Amino acid sequence: LLLVQFPFPAYVAVVVVSCIIGIKICQVTSDDMGVHDHGSIVWDEFAGFWITMSLVPMLSIPADDWKWLLTGFVLFRFFDMVKPWPIGWLDARVHGGLGIMIDDIVAGIMAAISLYAVAHFAGWLA
Repeated sequence: LLLVQFPFPAYVAVVVVSCIIGIKICQVTSDDMGVHDHGSIVWDEFAGFWITMSLVPMLSIPADDWKWLLTGFVLFRFFDMVKPWPIGWLDARVHGGLGIMIDDIVAGIMAAISLYAVAHFAGWLA
């Protein structure tokens, strides 16, 4: 909830830096564990969820509005688990740290678009 209180440019900067750093973190961790994208590697999920929630500061939504948080979480987890195209395609073909991160980055983008659509049709936007 702290991150969504940042001004939008600062939010984007934090997310971009976390994605860049995450590629290295995920690569090193994966190499050390000897397993590609082990379930205990969760940096990619953090970054993907932060991408999903990027609408909150952009649309000046109160950070304590739980319907956004819950809906964003459900949408992100849906795209992260089901992996519709192109997420599944990327997950199967891109390897290393970038491969661990890219499916969650794209899932975050797709969830953000879906969150905006849900908010629009549900009348949550002013």
